[in-house]
Amino acid sequence: MKKLFKAMAAGVCGILAAGIIAGCGSDSSSEGVKNGILKVGVTNFADTLEPTQNFFGWVVMRYGLGECLTKFDAKMNIEPWLAESWSISDDHLTWTFKIRDGVKFSNGNPLTAEGAKASIERAFAKNNRAATFFEYESITAEGQNLIIKTKKPLPNMPGYLADPLFIIVDTKAEAEGRDFSKEGPICTGPYMVKSFVKEKSVMERNPHYWAGEVPFATVEIPSIDDPNTRAMSLQSGEVDVAVNIAAGDIDLFKNNDKFNIDEISSLRVVVARINQNGILGDAKVRAAFIQGCDRETYNDVLLKGTFLPGSAPIPPSLDYGFDQLQDPNKYNPENAKKLLDEAGWKDTDGDGIRDKDGKPLRVEFIVYNGRAELPLYAEAVQADMKKIGIDVVIKNVDYNLLDQIGIKGEYDLLISNITTANTGDPEIFLNWYWRTNVNGDNPQNGSGYSNPELDDVFARLSTEFDKEQRRQLIIQAQQIIMNDGAALFLGYPVTNIISSKALKGVHMFPSDYYWITPEIAPAD
Repeated sequence: MKKLFKAMAAGVCGILAAGIIAGCGSDSSSEGVKNGILKVGVTNFADTLEPTQNFFGWVVMRYGLGECLTKFDAKMNIEPWLAESWSISDDHLTWTFKIRDGVKFSNGNPLTAEGAKASIERAFAKNNRAATFFEYESITAEGQNLIIKTKKPLPNMPGYLADPLFIIVDTKAEAEGRDFSKEGPICTGPYMVKSFVKEKSVMERNPHYWAGEVPFATVEIPSIDDPNTRAMSLQSGEVDVAVNIAAGDIDLFKNNDKFNIDEISSLRVVVARINQNGILGDAKVRAAFIQGCDRETYNDVLLKGTFLPGSAPIPPSLDYGFDQLQDPNKYNPENAKKLLDEAGWKDTDGDGIRDKDGKPLRVEFIVYNGRAELPLYAEAVQADMKKIGIDVVIKNVDYNLLDQIGIKGEYDLLISNITTANTGDPEIFLNWYWRTNVNGDNPQNGSGYSNPELDDVFARLSTEFDKEQRRQLIIQAQQIIMNDGAALFLGYPVTNIISSKALKGVHMFPSDYYWITPEIAPAD
């Protein structure tokens, strides 16, 4: 761990030196802004802009292309977007969404309820994940009313339709030959695709945008996966906006009159999913593993307080009982050693790694490098596990393999930075990863975790419309997950977006969907 901290410190010194060389900021970005060009440095995981592929819809929405029927405000309340209003029938099975009049796609075609229907049906046809949000008996269009009849009551239906998987696209354009995966989708957002490769996207103003003036003629979006490089690009004026500057770089922009920082406690959790079918299937080994992780030090020291220490599935930024939950697996390395002894794992050959029946206590930790904190967490866990006799092997994979690896359960631990309330409340998040996967009906839970008591809580939650009752059920579900040691919750990020003061309207939203918006404009 000490070596890891020294390496981190050396990296920070290097960053500071680079900052001195680059200067305190360049005016070159303001010239581009004045000329109608916005440059935004991001990390991009999408190979295409097909919104139904993998989780690529997030990128389509982040880049200002796609919009849904509903959206979230800064407090995660649901508000109208392409649907101006909605209502539900007395039996809680039929939802009616009034599609906003006067909306056009970027090719000039009008948005109708029939078009929204076709787009949602397309999402269901192309991505099995759609059915994990809701199942419908029918979708019909009557004038500008989109009517969705569901198979069971769904308290959070408007929140489900805010997920980027349900971005509204012009299916007629696709039928006429538009290849969304190569050319980008036709949507209703303020910008439309000029060109796209994973390394850099170029957007241009949508001349048919329905919600007012679009500030920039062109938006250039270079993908800068290395967070240090992203920070230096912002300093030098190569970009006007940078999303999620890393912990070691934030101080370069504070108290600097050339930059604005918008920083919020996020809805995200860094979680290492634990495979119940492997070596960590033993409850004592699993508990020992979690108890051996010094999460407070990881977040306070290694990540310099830009992450909060993890313990529960849902971060403290959401009102779901964080302070009342009991963590049975708090940091306790001595007790972790006792648990491993009880489970029969002992170091019989003196090599520092416990073994049993001739096999070492070795686990594989799957990590992707798209987020700077993930390999740092993995290395810190690796160092702590060595102290209690567990050998952790870190394996780096491409982001686009994560979903497949997670579904197939091809891991011991799989780390991700996940939004816990991407539909407005955490029900979907909890369901995906910890509801029993029966005959493939819940593919996101590839870990093999199953608890009938938790499944019963989920069943009640799925039809409960009372807000306080839902809250209590979610608290109960979290406690069950924590008691079982079903996952290792490492930390909760504070997320940020930093921009040149040549701009106004740059904000980071808790949902992490809305990066490039029509509110971003040249400063007065």
